[in-house]
Amino acid sequence: MPDLDALTLLGTAVALGMDAFAVAAAVAAGLRALTNRHLFRLIWHFGLFQSLMTTAGWFGGEGLSLMMGDLSAWIAFALLFLLGLNMIRQSVHPESRSESSDPTRGLSLVALSVATSIDALAVGLSLGLINIDILVPALVIGCTALVMTFAGMRLGDKVGSHMGQWAERVGGVVLMIIGVRILLEKLIL
Repeated sequence: MPDLDALTLLGTAVALGMDAFAVAAAVAAGLRALTNRHLFRLIWHFGLFQSLMTTAGWFGGEGLSLMMGDLSAWIAFALLFLLGLNMIRQSVHPESRSESSDPTRGLSLVALSVATSIDALAVGLSLGLINIDILVPALVIGCTALVMTFAGMRLGDKVGSHMGQWAERVGGVVLMIIGVRILLEKLIL
């Protein structure tokens, strides 16, 4: 099987990691205090999901593409938009916040991981269709997402500490905007 050249692979990985970076920054900005556990959970899951979705796309080939179609953009939009709305609601009504409202845990973590890695599914499909070996691209894409998620969380933590109570609202709006952007990109292209 042919390999992907390094520059193309890195460019693809960075492009895929941009959503992870932006979502990680928004999540970290909305946290009261960023801990190592928050960092680990989000970094690990975003990197893992980017890698796994790339691989799933590669294995799924055309069948997966036909089955998902435009649905993948709608799923990413819905997940990010609803999570953003929930962040805004919790910032306006802090009494509604439960102990389980940490977006780096549970179903919120899985939803964010899926939403930020759906594009990797399409990339994996493309790589499979042109008969590219998947191991190295999946690892590079996952590791790049891991690094970009870390950078996004660090940036979001810095911004969030200066924004105070508005950080969670802004983070929620950013998640909603990313969801809308993903949907518009899919509908326009």
